[in-house]
Amino acid sequence: MTSSGWLRVGVDLGGTKTEAIALDPFGATLLRRRVPTPASDYGAIVEAIAALVRSIEAEIGREARVGVGVPGSISPQSGLIRNANTLVLNGRSLAEDLGRALGRETRIENDANCFALSEATDGAGEGKEVVFGVILGTGVGGGLIVRGRLLKGANALAGEWGHNPLPRMRPDEFPGPRCYCGRDGCIETFLSGGALAGDYGGRSGQRVVAAKEVARRADSGDPLALGALDACRDRLARALASVVNVVDPNVIVLGGGLSNIDRLYEGLEGLVGSYAFTDTLATPIVKNRHGDSGGVRGAAWLWESG
Repeated sequence: MTSSGWLRVGVDLGGTKTEAIALDPFGATLLRRRVPTPASDYGAIVEAIAALVRSIEAEIGREARVGVGVPGSISPQSGLIRNANTLVLNGRSLAEDLGRALGRETRIENDANCFALSEATDGAGEGKEVVFGVILGTGVGGGLIVRGRLLKGANALAGEWGHNPLPRMRPDEFPGPRCYCGRDGCIETFLSGGALAGDYGGRSGQRVVAAKEVARRADSGDPLALGALDACRDRLARALASVVNVVDPNVIVLGGGLSNIDRLYEGLEGLVGSYAFTDTLATPIVKNRHGDSGGVRGAAWLWESG
């Protein structure tokens, strides 16, 4: 095996599955692999990632530069993972442990940051100066790319809009659901897939309906599903308007499972414009190009982002 002409391998560490992708120098996919995530065993997670990378390198015959997207962030002070919903990662030095397993430096980054980097590099935000990438899925995350580079911030929190309170909260929304972070009314508690399903459940009296089923019922004309989606769109618009007021991105790219709901985009830009401090909204809000969980590609681009 040769290290001449480094191969890029990105890994997306999810709660139930771990996916790896190999990219050529032009961003074309050479191969993609997926395995279950041993989410309750940290050592097994490290070995699963290392085994995926080794298998890709063996098949292609070249050593890789490896980037990994994780459901958490890296503390600038300690270098350890924090705020991960895969709990066994918290307080661990995954970059160091994986680097030891592979025998080379490995780069680790928040999965929403990886998604934003992917879409800014060769996705729906390609060529734009400031790209805000949004994850609307099991949780709500975000990443900010400026002139092709990931903006992390002094506390490595840039783009973490999901743990701000929902803006312009209405009386029937206040104080908001309790978030796993310990606070009430976080944007994440209103805009996750579970939140949409829960809103529909509250309207219909049906206990468990997945977000994609709410979308299907809305497409079939169910007025309760349409009402839940209207409320979700309005909350999303309020939350994104605050991002526009602070960051003023050139484009907002949506990812996560809710980004696949076409109805969510209907009238969304107009609503964001009505809440933002502007006369006309010049920021398009678009669907991702590389799939709702395309952060695996962004993980592969981490070495190019500095």
